[in-house]
Amino acid sequence: MRGLLIILIKFYKKFISPVLPKSCRFYPTCSTYALEAIERFGAFEGGILAIKRILRCHPFNPGGYDPVPTKEEFLELKLKRRKNK
Repeated sequence: MRGLLIILIKFYKKFISPVLPKSCRFYPTCSTYALEAIERFGAFEGGILAIKRILRCHPFNPGGYDPVPTKEEFLELKLKRRKNK
């Protein structure tokens, strides 16, 4: 599944993205973020991070620098969420 998602994102970046107007408000772009997140965390957790990022990419969000979290940062976020439940 991870490999298929990576192939689809690379296809999008190479063939679809170049013909669309630039619209991502973030750096790295959402497709680059998704690729890095899936490579780092796998299809499920990386996919969730990518979807959350894409949902934040809209006209009411100023955007800016938003890197994929490190494994340590991601673990801290997961632990905080579990504590708050």
